[in-house]
Amino acid sequence: MIERLHTWQRWLQRHPRRVMAALGALLLGTGVTAFGTGPLDAAIDDLPRRQLTETVEVAFADPAASAPVAPFILYRTDVTRRDDTLATLLQRLGVDDRAAADFLRRDRQAADVWRGRPGKLVSAEVDDDGRLQRLTVRWLPRDDSPTFQRLTVQRDGDTWRSRLESPALTPTVRLASGTIRTSLFAATDAARLPDDIASQLADLFSGEIDFRRDLRAGDAFQVAYEALEADGEVLRYGRLLGAEFVNAGRRHQLVWFQAPGNKGAYYNFKGESLQRAFLASPLAFSRVSSGYGMRFHPVHGDQRAHLGVDYAAPTGTPVRSVADAVVEFAGWQRGYGNVVILQHKQNRKTLYAHLSRVDVRKGQRIEQGQTLGAVGATGTATGPHLHFEYIVGGAHRDPLILARDNASGEPIEARWRPAFERVAVAMREQLAAAATLVQASAE
Repeated sequence: MIERLHTWQRWLQRHPRRVMAALGALLLGTGVTAFGTGPLDAAIDDLPRRQLTETVEVAFADPAASAPVAPFILYRTDVTRRDDTLATLLQRLGVDDRAAADFLRRDRQAADVWRGRPGKLVSAEVDDDGRLQRLTVRWLPRDDSPTFQRLTVQRDGDTWRSRLESPALTPTVRLASGTIRTSLFAATDAARLPDDIASQLADLFSGEIDFRRDLRAGDAFQVAYEALEADGEVLRYGRLLGAEFVNAGRRHQLVWFQAPGNKGAYYNFKGESLQRAFLASPLAFSRVSSGYGMRFHPVHGDQRAHLGVDYAAPTGTPVRSVADAVVEFAGWQRGYGNVVILQHKQNRKTLYAHLSRVDVRKGQRIEQGQTLGAVGATGTATGPHLHFEYIVGGAHRDPLILARDNASGEPIEARWRPAFERVAVAMREQLAAAATLVQASAE
């Protein structure tokens, strides 16, 4: 039987086409759709079988032996505070390491971390036992510095190393936009716009828009501004690079442009300068608490003419000059308390009263935006605020019209026009992108 099966197998291997043709004809001719294989299967089952057994060794890897266990590291970041000590700072960072604390107390560079000016950005890498592995501190040596200080304290076995560097800040561009519901500053807060940038926005458009009287619900703005980063962390914000403000259907635009070797300035997209002789406000970010004109005096309790504007602000808020000037008076003056009076061109003066401190002296030349002192409550005052007056030819005028009461600067030079157009086109695209981002967020 087995020999017969082998014979059939050899014949099938030699004549496969004949077998397939015969099988096809059989199926087509008879309509048979299946055929039995029972005898062939039975014959195969009768064939002798043999079982082979072989021992196989399997090696199981020990995870603990094959790879080292990574240490568990916690990363914490905080900001130094005015009343910080080394102990309070390390406690907030989760550091429980006497050796690290001893080194930080002894090291002259590290001692600057919790001393001096607050607001330093501190990052700590700590293991699960509270031992400090690395401490990195970043801060600005001064507000307008193009570089930052970076102190790195690194564990090296049982010893420590500290390194102080002064890398350059990295400028980046950020976009934002918002819609007016109640006030400008409420809208900038909702858009998470930094206070410095919001105040620049108000200052630069104040000559065209009265933000106390002209704003309408539904007005909108888009901005592009500069963020200055240290290792990816923002240490301060730079200038407003471009903006668009739609007020009562009218579109106002500006862009920062600096020609090579020249001092930069703001222009509208037509190339007309927006530089103003006077800033809109002596405070970078504030609100008017008492306007110009007759009012009920909070101290004397009667109706009196208020010949200036009061700006509510916390004690210590920097007060700036609204224009280039010479200091006419700096000191104490009865109800004004600490006061600074500036003499400007064209027989104009400005007065800044109730200051907690005075940072200028009589006869000193002052540039627009320069700090004169700080908000306080000296003299006749019920609380911290700045009293600000605007005087033209000896007569008081409403300070809130100050920004509109001066002419704009010169148009851009013809030789810089092509470079300006390229900057303006790029800024239009960025502002359009800012509007799209907000629309996408709203949707």
